[in-house]
Amino acid sequence: MNRRYVEQYLIETLIRLSAVLVVGVLVLIIGMTLYKGGQVLINQPSVAFTAPGPLYLLGGSGGFLHAILGSFAIVLPATVIATVLAIASGLYLQSDYCSERFARAVNVLLYVLWGTPAIVYGVFVLTLLIMLESRSSLIAATFAVSLLQFPIIARFVDEALKSVSADLKETVYALGTTRFETLRLLLRAALPGVVAGVIMGFARGLGDGAAVLFTAGGGIEMPSGLNDPATTLPILIFQQASSAYPSVREDAYAAAFVLMMLVLVLVAFSKFIARRFSRFAQEDH
Repeated sequence: MNRRYVEQYLIETLIRLSAVLVVGVLVLIIGMTLYKGGQVLINQPSVAFTAPGPLYLLGGSGGFLHAILGSFAIVLPATVIATVLAIASGLYLQSDYCSERFARAVNVLLYVLWGTPAIVYGVFVLTLLIMLESRSSLIAATFAVSLLQFPIIARFVDEALKSVSADLKETVYALGTTRFETLRLLLRAALPGVVAGVIMGFARGLGDGAAVLFTAGGGIEMPSGLNDPATTLPILIFQQASSAYPSVREDAYAAAFVLMMLVLVLVAFSKFIARRFSRFAQEDH
């Protein structure tokens, strides 16, 4: 048999085995979480809609509603902050405002920040809190999550703007528009990618626990102010899984089920929104 065909066959076999391994592990993780978490929620559906009791993490009564609400209380404002900064940065990185060399350098930094472990952002914010003689709180966790989301959304915005046809920009400039007006129109044309990036950044912030591990403060109560400690679903899952009480460890699967479903719904929603806005953008063209 020809050596080239043998090599091709071996490589194709290796690729298929790798794909089967990755998909198999993914299905196993998702399946186990949905199965065990679903059992807990079927037997005790109120656990996701009940506030925790004073001894909840010690096997007491209550649920983890505080962690669900705490997650959104932290991630929603963080996403707004990161989105505003990311859109401003993405617009500035276009050729209308800065040089191509500077844009390439910034994009490299954004890639590095995107690949930086989330725990680094948490430690950075914790260091700032120590310097300011402050404590972990909702606002500190929000700042940490916004730092985590910023490079993700910024890269989506930049790529979405670059994907807009150059003919559109030239046509708009030919009509006598200013640079600001042109970028506003380009942003509208790039809206599908921007919206997808925002939702993906929101999903990343919602599912990440490392960035808020040292900055949110934990606890089993909803914060009444920006300087109060808060809890997110990833932090709660870590606390539940480390518990010595079997009932608390079972609730960790329920919390993981809720978190996984939220992330999956957000990812699917980002795809739907991107397709829908893409249709509108094409109609505008």
